[in-house]
Amino acid sequence: MKLSFLPSNTFIDPNGQNIKEISILVDQIVKFVIEHTSNAGNHRTLPSPESSHYGDIPETGIELEELLKKLQAIVKNSMNPLGPNYMGHMDSIPTLMSCLGEFVSTSINNNMLSLEMSPVFSKMEVQLLGTIARMFGYDDNSGGVMTSGGSLANLQALAAARNDQLKVKESGLFGLSGQPVIFASDVSHTSLHKAAMLLGLGTSSVIPVKSSSDSKMDLDDLRKKIKQAKNEGKIPFAIAATAGTTVTGSIDPIRSIADIAKENGLWLHVDAAYGGALIFSEAYRDKLNGIEMADSITFNPQKWMYIAKTCAMVLFKNHGVLETGFRISAPYMNETAFANLGEISVQGTRHADILKLYLSLQHIGLKGYRELLHESLALKDEFTKQVKQRHYLELSSEPDTNVVCFRGIPHHLDEAQWDNWNLELQQFLLNEENVFFSLPAYRGNRWLRAVLLNPFISNTLIQRVFEKIDQFYDQGISC
Repeated sequence: MKLSFLPSNTFIDPNGQNIKEISILVDQIVKFVIEHTSNAGNHRTLPSPESSHYGDIPETGIELEELLKKLQAIVKNSMNPLGPNYMGHMDSIPTLMSCLGEFVSTSINNNMLSLEMSPVFSKMEVQLLGTIARMFGYDDNSGGVMTSGGSLANLQALAAARNDQLKVKESGLFGLSGQPVIFASDVSHTSLHKAAMLLGLGTSSVIPVKSSSDSKMDLDDLRKKIKQAKNEGKIPFAIAATAGTTVTGSIDPIRSIADIAKENGLWLHVDAAYGGALIFSEAYRDKLNGIEMADSITFNPQKWMYIAKTCAMVLFKNHGVLETGFRISAPYMNETAFANLGEISVQGTRHADILKLYLSLQHIGLKGYRELLHESLALKDEFTKQVKQRHYLELSSEPDTNVVCFRGIPHHLDEAQWDNWNLELQQFLLNEENVFFSLPAYRGNRWLRAVLLNPFISNTLIQRVFEKIDQFYDQGISC
């Protein structure tokens, strides 16, 4: 055999000469994955760290049995977001169809750079993102591209905004009379600062706008900061609102922000990486009221739509801005009436993430996703109710999504000790119930954050968690 120096299952032979060997390997790994994920609820949420070394490369390939043992150890020691006890971050249990779609797309290995390299997936991306854009309230002039995460989506949105508003695609920033600036809430995602850094604007170009007591952008402070920036000779060009902040899941008053953006001739970007999923619910989509007025939107189905990572997108109200203000043509690609997606996106070579989104939508349907959202929000209501029933707990704000940010305020302790009490509570729940809440810094203090995303979380589990929280509090009182 021509490739006799390789393991017989290194590649799938295009002439079917190693079907047996391939089937054995795939069956073993699939069996292992099913067994592991089917018991995820019994695995540790955060495994104890073990010293491992992954830098060695063998001279010759190791036997399959040994390789599978290595794989089992890797999975065993990985963070486990699949069980219902994991409530710490916006990491969802993936739909099986998105996992299988990932396998299919990687095996086909098309390149989303151009139409000729991904003839089906390129058209699928344009058509499906067009449908989602219209769900956000855009018209047929809209469109977008998939990205490998929300940070790249925000980067591309702000790059398009910069080029469109400041006309600097070719000349760059050097001829401008002042520093271009962006306005964003002081609780907005750090990817906006990364984007500003990469775009040559500097992190100081992101001017923080105060968030109100309900964790939303303060409109009066936004107007004040815009006026102040203009008086200082700076050049405002964009506002970035958030629909689903990282710590509290809060949604900025988008319509009012859109009005301010229009009054001042500014680009409006909405980072709806998390909260954008609400467009799939007629009952709750009004939480995104005004998002149709945004010039661009970031949306991550890898979060509240349960798609395996990575799966994110940036949408534009006017798709033409990508053609005029962003596109860099690739001369080695055939010219067609259909725009090669690699020419209008930050990434050239991209994985076909669109397939796993398409398959999950086809498999679950609008009704299924609607009910998933509603169940998740019902869990949020139960969790919030439990917090409010306890005098020694407080909410950061009323939740807009299924993210609940709360903390203990045990009055038998000095206020300076509250942060440590919440840290100890977090560890107590992790050790006693294998329940993981994250512990973000917010408003100068430590808070507990519950992301009620896993569809296998139950009211019974929530009640049991709060019984444990009561137990922890009572132990502190009695000491």
